[in-house]
Amino acid sequence: MQLGYSFCPNDTFIFYALSHGKIATPAPVTEVLEDVETLNVWAMEGRLPLTKISYAAYGRLREHYVALRSGGALGRGVGPLLVARNPLDNLRGKRIAIPGRHTTAFLLLSLRDEGFIPLEMRYDRIMPAVQAGEVDAGLIIHESRFTYPRYGLVKVFDLGEWWEGETGLPLPLGAILARRDLGEPTIRALDRAVRESLEYAHAHPEETVAYIKQHALEMEDEVIWAHIRTYVNEFSLDVGEEGERAVNELFKRAEERGLLPRQPQPAFLI
Repeated sequence: MQLGYSFCPNDTFIFYALSHGKIATPAPVTEVLEDVETLNVWAMEGRLPLTKISYAAYGRLREHYVALRSGGALGRGVGPLLVARNPLDNLRGKRIAIPGRHTTAFLLLSLRDEGFIPLEMRYDRIMPAVQAGEVDAGLIIHESRFTYPRYGLVKVFDLGEWWEGETGLPLPLGAILARRDLGEPTIRALDRAVRESLEYAHAHPEETVAYIKQHALEMEDEVIWAHIRTYVNEFSLDVGEEGERAVNELFKRAEERGLLPRQPQPAFLI
């Protein structure tokens, strides 16, 4: 069974045990590592049975996929940042580099602002593009939140702070989805396996290091573990009631604005 997730330390930390045969699974798991927007597009095609995905993309896919309760990325202090060479008063008419039209980062920016010109780039190209003046600002995710000052960039605003101020809820970023055609028993077994994989990583963090560094774009230990501490938290073990409310609120606001289609299916395993 193919499992898609990103190169980022939080994903390689969570899925180390699962992808290395440390955890019992309903079928052997083969890792497929790609950037999050590629995984979003593949999910639109139904390509992978089990995959990490942006919540913004999941808002279009509930008929065919269901989110597992474990393995996702939600939390406080985890928001995408808008960065630029200099402070910006407003975004109207500005060229903004975004990490993909199906990312939660772009959905949040669209909920907050309008009138900007989005230009899609792979997430690791955004800061160099802003630094070089190819765009007016960039919407950054993943490790970039810790490294943007190295590029001489300043934070324009934090979309996580905006979301938390608007809703009082944690910010939903990404989920682990299982295709509904796998059947409920298999999906529940996969949910348990993802949770056990994360528990294994917490119990044996030293085992995960080589695998994380094999794929990380930023190799410094300080950046890697800051990333993991930020994005791997109690919501990663189980989304919980508060996490579910946050996801439903994101979908509700986006549907009301016409940014996502209305879909009746529940977002998570009951």
